[in-house]
Amino acid sequence: MFTKSLIRGFVFVCLLVSAQAQAGLKIQQWQTSNGSSVYFVENHDLPIIDISTAFYAGSARDDAAKPGVAAITRHLMTLGAAGLSEEKISQQMADIGAQLGGGIDDDKSSLSLRTLSSALERDKALALYMKILQKPDFPEDVLAREKSRVIAGLKEAATQPETIADKAYSKALFGSHPYGFNTEPAQVEKVDRYDVEKFYRLHYGAKGAVIALIGDMSRAQAEQIANQISVDLPKADKPAPLPAVAYPAAPSEQRIAHPATQAHILLGYPGMKRGDVDYYSLYVGNYILGGGGFVSRLTEEVREKRGLVYSVYSYFMPMAELGQFQIGLQTKRDQADAALGLVRETLDKFIKDGVTEAELKSAKQNIVGGFPMRIDSNGKILDYLSLIGFYQLPLTYLDDFNQNISKVTTAQIKDAFSRRINPNNMVTVVVGGDTEGK
Repeated sequence: MFTKSLIRGFVFVCLLVSAQAQAGLKIQQWQTSNGSSVYFVENHDLPIIDISTAFYAGSARDDAAKPGVAAITRHLMTLGAAGLSEEKISQQMADIGAQLGGGIDDDKSSLSLRTLSSALERDKALALYMKILQKPDFPEDVLAREKSRVIAGLKEAATQPETIADKAYSKALFGSHPYGFNTEPAQVEKVDRYDVEKFYRLHYGAKGAVIALIGDMSRAQAEQIANQISVDLPKADKPAPLPAVAYPAAPSEQRIAHPATQAHILLGYPGMKRGDVDYYSLYVGNYILGGGGFVSRLTEEVREKRGLVYSVYSYFMPMAELGQFQIGLQTKRDQADAALGLVRETLDKFIKDGVTEAELKSAKQNIVGGFPMRIDSNGKILDYLSLIGFYQLPLTYLDDFNQNISKVTTAQIKDAFSRRINPNNMVTVVVGGDTEGK
């Protein structure tokens, strides 16, 4: 992901909590004539507009024979467009104080723009933004350079225990599903300009675009901008949904030798989708289990009481299909088995016995109390607008969040975890440790 910094010459904190978070965000939604979905929040507090355009062009859309094309395509789009070199694009953006951003994950890719709302700067920034979206050049020399950079990065990362664990874990958990694709240097070497252009034409179409806008503009201006973004995008159909993720039929465990002084351990199971009916029960329950940092059960049992780990955590990653539920920890090599055993014991007890009312009350207070920080800037709200649009969540998602958290009960958490997480069929990967094979 690109880092979102402040516009040159401005130092401010865009606080919306007092006005918008309390009264609720007014999200307006419509479709352009080309079939793009648009989500808009009008806010004139600052002379800034933020725009994000997301596509069904994540890494899970790669061809299994050539993983990496999606990420390379997304990156190259900002490195040459409509005859402008990457240097020209960067210079022109800097001259008007505008910034490009965005990123890619398994489900989607996105390109974002932040610019001043004054007509001169706004129009110049939008013209550049639309060239990048609609007329990427994918220069051969830049492709060759970026392939070399990616290959070098992959080779270096392949020696790191974190990378080794992540790759083995995703492959074990997702198997042949696209969420399990791993990019290797030899595959990147085979990527050519045809692959990149084809991926762009198929996955960056107007019908699959989700345009999010927030800031100093009217509804009419937002409609005009969205239409300009949508009109000259490729005419491809919206990509078909990804295949369903299968649950493991049996447990699996890999022990991978590595000279690192610490053992890196990952274990998990398919978790939940975006918009899942169990989302809030699993979210709150996981905060208590391992998502709440030093107030979580895993930290208390494995680190504070036993001193077996440097760090331990758990999280759900909701995706278009079942994303991962993961527990991760790092420990001394000779403590790997003891730490792993205690993590499994803690998880088993959590699923069997559930949570206490005191744990639930504390978790709710912390989650609800921290929520305003998640929507305290236009940039953060933009990310939520894009998420709401891409995963077709309710327009009231942000307004309803705290209320839905407050409704969760101990019984719901116990029921959701017992149905959704099977500790007997979990995937486990240990990189390092004293045992090298099982």
